[in-house]
Amino acid sequence: MKKAVFLDRDGVINDNSRPVNHYSQFHFIEGALDGIKQLAEKGYEIFVVTNQGGVGLGYMKKKALDEIHHHMVTIVKENGGQITEVKACTHRPNMGCHCRKPEPGMILDLGEKHHINLKKSYMIGDFYTDILAGMKAGVKTIYIGKEDLRGKAPQPDYFACSLLDAIKSVE
Repeated sequence: MKKAVFLDRDGVINDNSRPVNHYSQFHFIEGALDGIKQLAEKGYEIFVVTNQGGVGLGYMKKKALDEIHHHMVTIVKENGGQITEVKACTHRPNMGCHCRKPEPGMILDLGEKHHINLKKSYMIGDFYTDILAGMKAGVKTIYIGKEDLRGKAPQPDYFACSLLDAIKSVE
């Protein structure tokens, strides 16, 4: 079985200081492209798992979301990285679906589909909901967000300040 890294999108791969509703608004965070390339070089399958409730709420069309993801995957590939698959939960928040983080549905579905050994895999995210989804799926977790997690339990396995910095924790 293969090992994988599951990446949240907004705040991990791309700048999320403004909404991204069109591929022209998608801007990679400094070091993210190099980080994805390094993960691929370490032999990890790379997946993006992202909550995109704006589609369910009507702020964005599914076609625009697909174009954003196609753009992201293309640029990653042009820079020596590889994203195996992007999975997005487009349900509205609070719908109770199994795929919206903090639920582990996207990770579990991708793990089964691609024969991933979840015990040797990681989830990297910038929100506690990403960490909870990773823990529920049985992967190691790396938190790169700014949210104060003191007093929250369980805690992530590792802390980093960026995707590129998080690579140091991936064995």
